[in-house]
Amino acid sequence: MGNILVCDDERSICEMLDIALRREGHKIETVNSGEAAKRKIDGALYDLIITDIKMPNIDGIEVLRHAHATSPESAVILITAVDDYEAAVEAVKAGGASDYIRKGPGLVDEIKLAINRTLEKASLSKQNFAFRRDAAARNSLDNIIGVSAAMEKLKQTIRTVASTGSTILIYGESGTGKELVARAVHVCSPRVTEPFVSVNCGAFPETLLESELFGYVKGAFTGANQNKRGLFEVADGGTIFLDEIGEMTLAMQVKLLRVLQERTVRPVGSASEIPIDVRVIAATNRDLDKQVAENTFREDLYYRLSVIPIRVPGLRERREDIPLLVNHFLKKYAPAAGKSIERVDAASLAALCEYEWPGNVRQLENAVERAVALEPTQQLHVELPAERPKAKAAAAAAGIPGMPD
Repeated sequence: MGNILVCDDERSICEMLDIALRREGHKIETVNSGEAAKRKIDGALYDLIITDIKMPNIDGIEVLRHAHATSPESAVILITAVDDYEAAVEAVKAGGASDYIRKGPGLVDEIKLAINRTLEKASLSKQNFAFRRDAAARNSLDNIIGVSAAMEKLKQTIRTVASTGSTILIYGESGTGKELVARAVHVCSPRVTEPFVSVNCGAFPETLLESELFGYVKGAFTGANQNKRGLFEVADGGTIFLDEIGEMTLAMQVKLLRVLQERTVRPVGSASEIPIDVRVIAATNRDLDKQVAENTFREDLYYRLSVIPIRVPGLRERREDIPLLVNHFLKKYAPAAGKSIERVDAASLAALCEYEWPGNVRQLENAVERAVALEPTQQLHVELPAERPKAKAAAAAAGIPGMPD
């Protein structure tokens, strides 16, 4: 059964539908003007809105537009008279309205049928959305390669925290896959259909980072020839990933803290605040506790960011995942290089599993990509990074030009 808002300036129609639809088990609210309908839509979530088209001041088409802007998940059925029939048909064709019913004998029965069609369609749509969301979540978690206890724990943490709106701080060494974790949290969350925006805070000087995050208005500085939306505004409704948060200057930390507290951003050069609804996920490879103690990172911002801390383990802590990762990267790079490499040399794989991998998964991926590019056989031999200087010297002695660094 549905939660339904009925809007018609004829009180008799509202009363008739109220009685009839309550008998069907629906929860009904009625209003007699477009203004009242808009106020109701602003304050509550309805499965279905039934509105007459022809009403004084604010008509049903305006109610329809407001519903789609404010509550896009609510379906709308239009009640139409003969003289506004074409407007109703156009609204349905344009995808704004779910259905339309002509006023006249049998109105209640027609509306009951339309409600059943609309709610059934909405139910199927929700089921399909849930299926697509769950499939996307599974694919996102599958991108985090590993079956070790550490990785299974990480995946379970992602599933658990994704449904919350809390700020997350991901910490771990460079190359461990912190952005993959952030993306997985986003995809597993209710915000999955909204933007995921990533920014490396260490890649911009302070003034440029402020413009990137918060945007600017025309004339804010030399070269600002038009307004530009900041990444927080671009991510509205979704998730923003602030990588390398430990690189942010103290002055920028103050501005970010204000955004987290007020849930608004102020573009550079503007006096106006823009409200935002964004989940913030930050990441760092630094020791923020140490930075707080050294007064290079604000303690209040640290606590704001680390509501939910997630640690991504280094590759040496999950050596049992290395064969899986090597095979994953082999399948990724061999076809792209036009190679038909079928397997990994056993001695190479054993050496890879013993190596410390200070650059973690990123370093392993680079090693496999390099090996695939250089491999002349159908069996992959991977050179350990520590052996490269020796290999380069040997190649030079043998007169092999162009041995890459």
